[in-house]
Amino acid sequence: MVKEINSQELESKLAANEDIYLLDIRSEAEVVGGMLPRSTHLPMHLIPLKITELSPDKEIVLYCRSGARSYHACMYLKQQGFDNVINLRGGIIDWARNGYRIVANG
Repeated sequence: MVKEINSQELESKLAANEDIYLLDIRSEAEVVGGMLPRSTHLPMHLIPLKITELSPDKEIVLYCRSGARSYHACMYLKQQGFDNVINLRGGIIDWARNGYRIVANG
């Protein structure tokens, strides 16, 4: 079972400056249109190669375009022993639909 968070809950956590690691797992082409504030870009296919760079102690919120790929990525990370992964339900589409800020990549 993958834990999920909605856009409103995530926005509250970011506004409160909570110590979360926000991971954008979309492709290079997708992030050109912008990312969530304070997020790090790591394309989904690179997660197995970069898994050692992720902290198992920190809360990690993953997102993609609609929430489907990030859900699967959360499942993968849970299988690798990460208990602190959370999927952003609805992805960046839901985030934008709620009128939250999207920042330029980089």
